[in-house]
Amino acid sequence: MLMRFDPFGELDRLAGQVWNRGLGSGGSFMSMDAYRSGDHYVVHFDLPGVDPDSVDLTVEHNVLSISAERSGQREEGAQVLFSERPQGSFARKLQLGEGLDTEHIDASFDRGVLTVRIPVAEPAKPRKVQITTGSTRELAGSAT
Repeated sequence: MLMRFDPFGELDRLAGQVWNRGLGSGGSFMSMDAYRSGDHYVVHFDLPGVDPDSVDLTVEHNVLSISAERSGQREEGAQVLFSERPQGSFARKLQLGEGLDTEHIDASFDRGVLTVRIPVAEPAKPRKVQITTGSTRELAGSAT
């Protein structure tokens, strides 16, 4: 499983988003989509206008942490009329569930979207179990 549900963490994140937007700063929220595709999970984070060199991705104790910086693009001496696009630091943490291979996480950045691929660990992958019948067991037991 990709994430364990943390209701208090989600409430904190949502409250922070509402609070920041209410103050007109735009907040430091990064939208994401997550899904499972075969033997790995894929997570897309929206980071428009972010320099890929400012993105930092770490994994520690099954927590995936993403941070990035977006600086303003204003000419020096310009008079600001509107400032609705979020700037500054962006951060998000995902609590990863057991059974994921955190040693082989892969990430790429393309057109303002950070894509993180998290493989499922070998022991956690589904496997076919051989089913024997009574007659198969007797034959296998007499062969020894």
